[in-house]
Amino acid sequence: MFKLAVLPGDGVGPEIMAEALKVLMSLGKKYHLQFEISEALIGGCAYDETGTPLPSSTLDLCLESDAVLLGAVGGPKWDKLPVHLRPEAGALLPLRKELQVYANLRPAQVFTSLAGASTLKREVVEGLDIMVVRELTGGLYFGSKQREDLPGGGRRVVETLEYTTEEVERVVRIGFDMARRRGKQLTSVDKANVLESSRFWREIVESLANEYPDVELKHMLVDNCAMQLVRNPKQFDVLVTENMFGDILSDQAAQLTGSIGMLPSASLGGKTGLYEPIHGSAPDIAGQGKANPIATILSVSMMLRYGFGEDNAADALEKAVTRALDSGYRTADIMEDGKVQLNTSQMGDLIVENLGVSTGGS
Repeated sequence: MFKLAVLPGDGVGPEIMAEALKVLMSLGKKYHLQFEISEALIGGCAYDETGTPLPSSTLDLCLESDAVLLGAVGGPKWDKLPVHLRPEAGALLPLRKELQVYANLRPAQVFTSLAGASTLKREVVEGLDIMVVRELTGGLYFGSKQREDLPGGGRRVVETLEYTTEEVERVVRIGFDMARRRGKQLTSVDKANVLESSRFWREIVESLANEYPDVELKHMLVDNCAMQLVRNPKQFDVLVTENMFGDILSDQAAQLTGSIGMLPSASLGGKTGLYEPIHGSAPDIAGQGKANPIATILSVSMMLRYGFGEDNAADALEKAVTRALDSGYRTADIMEDGKVQLNTSQMGDLIVENLGVSTGGS
């Protein structure tokens, strides 16, 4: 029995979560897996109801669960709240911190049938399969922040970037381990020609490299990496980097695939992993059946693989997604000429059908 905390969140969160749970229940029947599912509020809807974007009851549920499956949070409605009450800063950052999930895994894979959906040429992206490992609980995002008035007028802002040896070592080890499971190539991304924190990062990466003699290690400056992701992205296997660089590069890598609505993520490190699509809450299309549920469904696959050790179920789910796309069905964000457009629920049903399990619906 796996205990799962489900946090649908805001915008399209509830509708994509419904499809993810539909698929999960079907996999449970097929592979004889049992799930105890509890839903809770997070984000803007939690603020509206409780006055905080991360209620203590939600946090307690997450800490007591084997995994957390999150939809999406935020939207313009809450953008003018104080920073600590906004859904992104007031819910996601403290949730990651409390769960002690220090490594964010973001795959960027181009499905063969969607190679034409990318804004880059087919030959540049076809076959792309990258994993970005991003440090998640340190760096500028979690450092001290202050503003102060200057004597002669104007103001000064200071934000502190901090990392300890332990913080860098633990995420870099996950990068090496992930490379060992995949193509045995790790690219560590930094800005060591300018930043002392990056020189510190690179020294630690080098100190660990001897423990992974089967993994080829490369170092790359972040600006060059951003260029190479557009120029020749298939040169990469696993990228590992600090928090802010990882935030930017993983979104860039995601766009290579043609739609951010296709990409899942896993945040690991503590007892309880956090699994979520990397796209936002898209309030402009909420409730219209236009949202692509595949990123959330593939987050279920990552949960099964990395959280529960159920590789067979994860493999089956990924193959079902591939078959659905290969058969010519699309949601609005990945629609192409000559394909058949489905709404959110229909895409979920189709993926379940490709698992060989009936939904009992239309």
